[in-house]
Amino acid sequence: MRRRSAIPLGLAALLALPLAVLPESEAEAADALVSAGKPAASSSVEGSGFAPGLAVDGSRATRWASLEGVDPQWIRIDLGANHTLSRIKLDWEAAHATTYRLQTSADGSTWTDVYTTTSGDGAVDDLTVSGSGRYVRMYGTGRGTPYGYSLYEFEVYGSPAGGGGTGPGVPFGSHLKPYAAGMLKPSGAQSGIDQKVVDYYNRWKAAFVRQNCGNGWYQVISPDADHPYVAEAQGYGMVIAATMAGADPDAKKIFDGLVKWKLDHPSSVNPDLLAAEQDVDCRSVNGGDGATDGDMDVAYGLLLADKQWGSAGTYDYKALALKHIAAIKKDELNPTTKLLKLGDWSGSGDQYYYISRTSDWMVDHFRAFRAATGDTTWDAARTAHQTQIANLQSGYAPSTGLLPDFVVDTNTSPRPAPGEVLEDPNDGQYWWNACRTPWRIADDAVTSGDAKSLAAARKLNGWIKSKTGGDPNKIAMGYKLNGTQIAAGSEAAFFAPFAVAAMTDSGSQAWLDALWNKMVATPIDTGSYFSASIQLQVMITVSGNHWVP
Repeated sequence: MRRRSAIPLGLAALLALPLAVLPESEAEAADALVSAGKPAASSSVEGSGFAPGLAVDGSRATRWASLEGVDPQWIRIDLGANHTLSRIKLDWEAAHATTYRLQTSADGSTWTDVYTTTSGDGAVDDLTVSGSGRYVRMYGTGRGTPYGYSLYEFEVYGSPAGGGGTGPGVPFGSHLKPYAAGMLKPSGAQSGIDQKVVDYYNRWKAAFVRQNCGNGWYQVISPDADHPYVAEAQGYGMVIAATMAGADPDAKKIFDGLVKWKLDHPSSVNPDLLAAEQDVDCRSVNGGDGATDGDMDVAYGLLLADKQWGSAGTYDYKALALKHIAAIKKDELNPTTKLLKLGDWSGSGDQYYYISRTSDWMVDHFRAFRAATGDTTWDAARTAHQTQIANLQSGYAPSTGLLPDFVVDTNTSPRPAPGEVLEDPNDGQYWWNACRTPWRIADDAVTSGDAKSLAAARKLNGWIKSKTGGDPNKIAMGYKLNGTQIAAGSEAAFFAPFAVAAMTDSGSQAWLDALWNKMVATPIDTGSYFSASIQLQVMITVSGNHWVP
C-alpha cells in the first residue's frame, strides 16, 4: 500500500482542469467521503459477484471487475447532486489500469478530465484533485494485466456544491421512484440486478441504435418489421434512452437525435404525430400517417425527458410532449368510446374506426398524460381501457385472462376480432401484439398499486405459472384465449412480459426468479428489435427502474 502524488510533473498543463496538490494533512482534514453507498454503474462486469456497487460498499472483501481482455472500460458513481471534489482514492485489485482517466460530469453525458495517467502501477492511487460534478468515473483504456479492470473500492471525497447538479433527475439505478407496496423483485443484490439491465442495454444499443442518413438523426432499426424504421421502434428508443440516463453517458444525445427524427418525419395526417414507417433512405412511406403505439411511447418518452433533463435545452421536451398528447387525443383516441384507435389514419365511418389494439392500452401512460396536461379526458380513457380489460378477461378468457390482439365493435359489444381484421388470421388470439399486454398491464400495477391493474395482472400470472408448471421454457409462442398453444418455440416477446405480472403476486418469488434468469441467459437476437426491445423494457421494470413522469 502506498500513496502517490496527484499527478506526474508537467502533466497539469495538459489537463482541462489542472489539479492542485495539497499537503496530505490539509487534504485529509478538509474532505469527506461522499461516494459511500451511492448508485454505481459500469461498462461491464466480469460475472456474478462483481457488480459496480461492490466498489462503493466500504468493504475490501468485495470488488468490481470488468470483462477480461476488453478496452475501454469504465465505472461511474452518481453522487446524487453536484459536488466540489478534493480527493479520489482507487484501491486496485491485481487487475489494474496503466492508462486511465478520472472524469467528472454534471449530466452524465459531457465529461471533463480531472486526472489522467499512462503509468499506473496498481495498489492504491490516492489522488488530490480539483473539479466538480454529480458523476465521477474511472475510464480505463490500458490494462496492466491480460485480465480486466478491478477495484476493491472507489472513493470520492468532497462537499456538496451550491446550486445542485444538472444531471438526470431520476438516474438509472437510483430507485428514487419506489413501487407500490408488496411488489416482488428478483433475488439478489440490487446493484447486480441493475448491472444485468445495463449489460443487456449495451448489447441492445449496439445491435439496434443507429445514426443513418445524417441530419443529426438517431434511429432504432427494425430488421424484423416491414420497413427499416417504424414508429413503434422509435417510441421504444425514446422511452429506453430517457430511462437509462445516468447509466449511459450518451443517453441525452441519443434521445435528442430521436427527437429530431420525430420532428423531421411528421405524420401526413397530424404533423404533431410521428409518421409510422420509413424506408432505407429514411423517407416516410405508405402514406406517412401515424401509428398509435409509437405515438403513445413518443409522448411518454418526452415527458420522461422533461423530468430527467428539464426543457430549457435544444428541445423543449415538455412543450413537444403536450403537443403530441393533444394530437393523440384529437386523432388517435375515439371520442365516443374513449378507446385508442389504430392510428390517426382511421376516421369516422371507416371499417377500422371501432377497432382497438390491446397492446396499445398503456394505462400508466394515461396517468402520465393526465398529470402533465390536467385534462380529465385521460382519466376517462384510463377507466375505459381498464373496464375493457376486465370485461375481456371475464367474458372471453375466464380461465386464462389472455387478451386478443384486436378488439372489434368497441362502440357496441366489444369482442375479440373474429378473424383477420388488420394483420393475421390470429388477430382475435393472444398473438404477436397481445403478447405485450402482461407487461403493459403490470407496469401500471407495480407503479400505481391500482386494484384493477393488479387483478388483471394476477389473473395472467396465475394462469401462466400453472400452465407451465413454473418452467418459463414452456411458455409458448402464442395462445388461443382458452389457453391452447398456437406455436412451439421460445421467444422473448412472449416469455419476458410475464415477469412483470409475476411481480404482483407475493407467492411467485421462485417463478419471478426463473423468468429473470431466463431473460439474463437469453442472448440478444440482433434480427429482432421487437423481442429485444420488449425484453429490455421488461428488465427495466423488473429491476425497479421503471417510473411514471
